[in-house]
Amino acid sequence: MSYKMRYMLFFIIDSCIVLSAIFFSYWLLHPTINGYSDKVILVSAVTLLFSHHIAAYFFHLYDRMWSVASVRELLTIGYAVTISIATASLMQYIIKNDIYFRIMAITWMLHIIMIGGSRFLLRVLNDRDSFRNTANLKRVLIVGAGQGGTMLARNLVHAPNPDRMPVVFVDDDLSKQQLKVMNVTVCGTTKDIPGLVAKHGIDEIIIAIPSLGRVGIKSIYESCAVINIPVRVMPSIEDVMTGKVAVNEMKEVQIEDLLGRDEVKLDMIAISNKLTDRVILVTGAGGSIGSEICRQVMNFRPKQLILLGHGENSIYTIHMELQQRSSGFTKLVPIIADIQDRERIFEVVKQYKPDVIYHAAAHKHVPLMEYNPCEAVKNNIFGTKNIAEAAHEFCVGKFVMISTDKAVNPPNVMGATKRIAEMVVQTLAKGSSTNFAAVRFGNVLGSRGSVIPLFKKQIAAGGPVTVTHPDMTRYFMTIPEASRLVLQAGTLGGNGEIFVLDMGEPVKIVDLARNLIHLSGFTEDEIKIVFTGLRPGEKMYEELLNTEEIQEEHVFPGIHIGRANPMLKLELNFLVENLLEMTVEEMKNALLKAANNNNEINRRQVSKV
Repeated sequence: MSYKMRYMLFFIIDSCIVLSAIFFSYWLLHPTINGYSDKVILVSAVTLLFSHHIAAYFFHLYDRMWSVASVRELLTIGYAVTISIATASLMQYIIKNDIYFRIMAITWMLHIIMIGGSRFLLRVLNDRDSFRNTANLKRVLIVGAGQGGTMLARNLVHAPNPDRMPVVFVDDDLSKQQLKVMNVTVCGTTKDIPGLVAKHGIDEIIIAIPSLGRVGIKSIYESCAVINIPVRVMPSIEDVMTGKVAVNEMKEVQIEDLLGRDEVKLDMIAISNKLTDRVILVTGAGGSIGSEICRQVMNFRPKQLILLGHGENSIYTIHMELQQRSSGFTKLVPIIADIQDRERIFEVVKQYKPDVIYHAAAHKHVPLMEYNPCEAVKNNIFGTKNIAEAAHEFCVGKFVMISTDKAVNPPNVMGATKRIAEMVVQTLAKGSSTNFAAVRFGNVLGSRGSVIPLFKKQIAAGGPVTVTHPDMTRYFMTIPEASRLVLQAGTLGGNGEIFVLDMGEPVKIVDLARNLIHLSGFTEDEIKIVFTGLRPGEKMYEELLNTEEIQEEHVFPGIHIGRANPMLKLELNFLVENLLEMTVEEMKNALLKAANNNNEINRRQVSKV
């Protein structure tokens, strides 16, 4: 129906209601009371008709979408009717010096009932879900009976082609128990979910508390996992309001939602001050962490972003991706170079003179480096030494190295080379105009070589999922979270500090495997978990800082700063210069001794304090 036709229809309906209401009131009361004038009633009816349409125009009674009206819209009817009745009453007083109070009171009530009822009928017709065939709809349990849950339930009920039907709410707010939202009852708390699923035949659970955070989502998910029902999360209300997503575009619970801690919020203003309109160089720019650092850096509109990496294809891929996202403000420079090539690295830093270097290039696979210790030394130690000394030589403002929790008490070559690389950076920081820092990560979800992609492939193949040991634990973080920590570290300190994200409690690898199996829609009877034993160089439990390194205070909310001390410069230089002349076994022993003896130095220094 066109706007004009709709306007005229409401105009005619309201005119009939206005005239019939006052004459019906007059007819109802006229036999019982004398003194009423037909002329006054006629004038009142005409006045009422005109004043109603004028009020209706100003209160937009004819151009509102009444099929989705709320109480606020219905209140406007009350305002319009009251004003029109008051105008007609004033006219009565002018004509006869009297007001027919009872007639006007009944007329007011009839107007409210009939005009409001005509609008409410449209809302009833729009809410005709009771006439729909609900047999094929998914039966949904909604967690959260607040603003988000109400919005979701309304959207599901009013959807033109619904695929879900809200059946029951749960909410931990005891004051909401047994109340109805959109005619759906709040039947219990999150602890009651398993029983309610069985009782009401629930097909799907939707978490409609956008502000819940990972801790809350993990708690609810664990209570739902035992009943093997799909769990989804409603998008944030901000995303819905800004039009990024629709209310019913639920996302699957992701494995990162089950880490048991919320993401650390970083100081994006401070980061912006360091990166906007600056020249930034990222080594290992084609890797999981390096590429995400590049994506994050692009958000701050640097003048130039240098993508340095050894792999031609990976650098091409990230370069093409960033070109498509670029607004043209940032100049992207892809550089194919190996950090082991000292001459080439010095040439690049000299040519582009970066303000900030993020050093993400490294060999990181523990078992592979046990078999190839020379490559770990050349890449992780000498490569870091090359890029760090180039930064010092050409007065780069900030240098941030990506390290690992495996550098703490390392029993393996990879961890030992990363700890020595930290010491190279720490030693160089003394007396340099460049601000040097290192950032230690736990395991990064979804990065190349991490357990998540491996588990997903194994699940897709029908299992089994291989876990080394039932008690093995690791710290985990997401790729974007890790990358933002690197950027934040670039705004803090600068005298060889080691920054560590507060990553909460470590997660058992076997629990991660179980959660991923459930998130993929399987049970452990369908996808088996097999324990294969520890691999060469692996630790059962990882640490982010030694006990001796930990400082109680946070340098930034959620970020610790360690007090790890490097070796003496002469000792470190002697070790590095002689590593490649050793046999493989000598090299392994020297690396582990240097990395772990340094921890002993820390312990002695702390004991003195």
